[in-house]
Amino acid sequence: MSNPKTLISEAEIKTRVDELAAQISLDYADKGELVLVGVLKGSFIFLADLSRRLSIPRHIEFIAVSSYEHGSVRSGAVRLVMDVRRSIEGKHVLVVEDIVDTGHTLHYLIDMLRSRGPASVRTCTLLHKEHRTEVDVEIDYLGFTIGDEWVVGYGLDYDEKDRTLPYIGAIEPQD
Repeated sequence: MSNPKTLISEAEIKTRVDELAAQISLDYADKGELVLVGVLKGSFIFLADLSRRLSIPRHIEFIAVSSYEHGSVRSGAVRLVMDVRRSIEGKHVLVVEDIVDTGHTLHYLIDMLRSRGPASVRTCTLLHKEHRTEVDVEIDYLGFTIGDEWVVGYGLDYDEKDRTLPYIGAIEPQD
């Protein structure tokens, strides 16, 4: 695969993650331990950087979901592949996503997690393809809004490639 065109630089990401961590720390300063729920696999680098910059007590959990597809067409149906390991009842939960595209996955996760009786469920995503949204979801903490590019790096991949790039790059997917 050719080198991805830089869409968001490593420095821009670091600055924005610092800003998000400062805001989250301020918002949860008096609420006790925050449960960060990272959506695998794409959020792991963002989650690691964000969690290290928080100045509040936090606990990290992971969750994995899969979208049903028929060929290259997504149906919008989502299923749980891996669940959090601890109860979130009565806890403040922050879902950490790499990217919100159609909104189906985040909508599913918010509904599922809210059904478990947490004190609150809020969302943080690094990237949002706002014009592709099919389901309204509230994004409480947003890194960047992007266009319809296929993006890789900083946790995002194309066919498991380019996930560890330190920046967000745009590519042309190869079928």
